[in-house]
Amino acid sequence: MPRPPSRLLSLYLGTAAAFLAVKGAVLLTNALTFPRLHPRETPAASLRPRVSLLVPARDEAHNLPRTLPGLLAQGADEVIVLDDQSSDGTAELARALGASVIRGQPLPEGWYGKPWACQQLGEAASGDVLIFTDADVAWKPGALGAILHELDDKHADLLSVLPRPERLTLGARFLTPLVDAVVLCYLPYPMVSWPQPSLSTGNGQLMAFRCAAFKRVGGYSGVRAQILEDTQLARRLKGQGGRLTLALGASAVGVTMYGSYLASVTGFGKNSLAIHLHSRPLLILSGLWHLAVYTLPWLLPGGRAVLGLRLAGLLERSLVNLVTGRRHPLDLAEGLLAPFTPLLALPAYRRALRRQVTWKGRTYPQK
Repeated sequence: MPRPPSRLLSLYLGTAAAFLAVKGAVLLTNALTFPRLHPRETPAASLRPRVSLLVPARDEAHNLPRTLPGLLAQGADEVIVLDDQSSDGTAELARALGASVIRGQPLPEGWYGKPWACQQLGEAASGDVLIFTDADVAWKPGALGAILHELDDKHADLLSVLPRPERLTLGARFLTPLVDAVVLCYLPYPMVSWPQPSLSTGNGQLMAFRCAAFKRVGGYSGVRAQILEDTQLARRLKGQGGRLTLALGASAVGVTMYGSYLASVTGFGKNSLAIHLHSRPLLILSGLWHLAVYTLPWLLPGGRAVLGLRLAGLLERSLVNLVTGRRHPLDLAEGLLAPFTPLLALPAYRRALRRQVTWKGRTYPQK
């Protein structure tokens, strides 16, 4: 007869199963309720607010030839690229492609790079709707019309979009798509409309503000020294009575965020401590817990409960990709990475434990 599991093993199996079940319930909720952008023709200028598309760019000459033409074709009233002291010809390239370019001022004391770049863009813009979008975000035909429709439909002061990952290299597939998994498995979309600021998130890859709300919240000045300036700004806006909504980029907006596994380790290492509330003990516990849930079941003898954990772990990531519209066989096969993902994330956790974080040539303290 098989030996009955110990109490400790039973507690572990039950807790891990409950954790995956809750994440599954949140994912199902979001599959049914999370808005998706659907390409729409941009309304004529007389029928819509004035729109400014704003791109903070630091050494983005490798991205702009691919993304800026799509942005310029949206029909916005102005497209402004801020050259954040680039060394690769970003400004000249952006001008040659047809964008208006402003020169970023030196980084002031107490500011982080991206909030400062976005603050300057907000001050330079003349639109009633200010849309901040990263240089690696690809706008497809009809994206602007979709964003303006979503803003109006949800009566929102801020719409934050999660662009669909695209053009992923093999190395980038290991960690990069986890951005979607974090949002879709931990935050039920219906709770975004609740008044609590903590029930908010933002994605700095694409943030569309009503200008009046942006000014009311003080722009990026209130999050000047935040690594997660996007989420903190969304929380500030909601805390002041503003209305926040989210949407998946779906077929309208895509992103090629990191080009390799090492680049994704650097990016996740930059953000991970802030995501874990700047708590190193919580960060370490999170890393150990994900090893316990997704990797350990493959090292244990296969009972029914263990097999259930293995299957749930494999399915989760594939289901997330289905929700975001990533249905290519290679996208669905990413679920097979589940047992290895916590191991592949360990270098990012290690970077996040450091007292300083470096990003785009600038070094910031980590509390």
